[in-house]
Amino acid sequence: MPAPNFFESLTHRLPTAASEFIVYAGCSALALSMDMFTLILGLRLGAPLALAAAAGFAVGLVMVYVLSTRWAFKQRAIQDKRLEFLLFLGIGLAGLLLTELLLWALVQQVGFAVPQAKFATAGAVFLFNFSTRKALLFGRRAVKKAVFA
Repeated sequence: MPAPNFFESLTHRLPTAASEFIVYAGCSALALSMDMFTLILGLRLGAPLALAAAAGFAVGLVMVYVLSTRWAFKQRAIQDKRLEFLLFLGIGLAGLLLTELLLWALVQQVGFAVPQAKFATAGAVFLFNFSTRKALLFGRRAVKKAVFA
């Protein structure tokens, strides 16, 4: 029997949903660090902000997809990895749009300072991304719908 991976050793006694949530959070944190690294590197190499930010988003998205499909989610509804990735990307883009809307609303309409607005927005978008991906791509119901569709 192979040794459990690092994440399994930390979460093996938790219910599946809690375990997946915790591991997905860790995967997201690693992906965010690569997103930030790519953004800063791009800026230091002279790339425009929009290009550096897009590159960071792309690197982070690929990283969170690879890590979370490998370690976080136990079930997969879609066997075609290209389709699964495109749907994963679509949810990420919806999360990006939600980020923009929440930041605008909290800063421009409510009067929050940018750091506080970003912190609240990041939490909300993390929950949106996890719950939507879990429900549509990796949850028990998603698997049943994909199998019986």
